[in-house]
Amino acid sequence: MREVHEALRGGQSGYTTALKMLQVMHAKGLVLRDDSSRAHVYRAAISKERAQRWFLGDLVRRLFDGSSSQLVMQALGNDEASPAELKAIRNLLDELDREDS
Repeated sequence: MREVHEALRGGQSGYTTALKMLQVMHAKGLVLRDDSSRAHVYRAAISKERAQRWFLGDLVRRLFDGSSSQLVMQALGNDEASPAELKAIRNLLDELDREDS
């Protein structure tokens, strides 16, 4: 817990805020907690990729009424994508089109 608090400290997060975040993440199954010693030890319960999918899905549901396309349009409209990023996006869209055919 101490390491998490110190890592978040750059954002001026308080100890209780960090603890609450970990408790919520534990309740959602995102982290595991070893409470066999006085200081609880937390570790990831799922992979980074699975966590990204979970959080992104939650974001789309909460902020974009379940519309992934609205998220993408907002993201691309707010920030300039590099030519390499645009090419990767086009390739992904082409791949998705092929899968639907």
